[in-house]
Amino acid sequence: MAYSMGDLKKGLKIEIDGIPYKIVDYQHVKPGKGPAFVRVKIKSYTTGKVLEKTFHAGDKCDEPHLEERQMQYLYDDGEYCQFMDTENYEQVAISDEEVGDSKKWMLDGMMVDVLFHNGNPIGLEVPQVVELKIIETAPNFRGDTQGSNKKPATLETGAVVQIPFHILEGEVIRVDTTTGEYVERVKK
Repeated sequence: MAYSMGDLKKGLKIEIDGIPYKIVDYQHVKPGKGPAFVRVKIKSYTTGKVLEKTFHAGDKCDEPHLEERQMQYLYDDGEYCQFMDTENYEQVAISDEEVGDSKKWMLDGMMVDVLFHNGNPIGLEVPQVVELKIIETAPNFRGDTQGSNKKPATLETGAVVQIPFHILEGEVIRVDTTTGEYVERVKK
């Protein structure tokens, strides 16, 4: 299916010159003179770069052949992260570059959504909130109660987040993977 200028909206997945993109910002412009056009910001699924593109009446773009499958993260071999489809046990290797920042939130055995374009893996999404154990942080001191002050904590995946002073090493916390911020302590 081909999309025209009137079909474009925020969140729509499109393909331009064989590269899949997602529209992250959309603006319909009606100038005083001349025909209306649509200015969009698109994010590439393959490189992660955000581009600005203008569509005029008559311009077309295609619908990408994207497939999202839930897969289990197995391990990192140094160059590639290995994933397995739990339905057919097929394994897929995705380069560390394509995995990007998501790698700092992944634990062995975690389920993630892997995105395929024309049968090739191009990226992945981790759950929005993950539970991770704190392996290193400064001890709390008497008088450090819930307040706005924060301290750095290293999690079991190697990620570093800012946490409240009253949380200790060895505790499990929830972290928002989109912002990298502490959400709450997991109750035992």
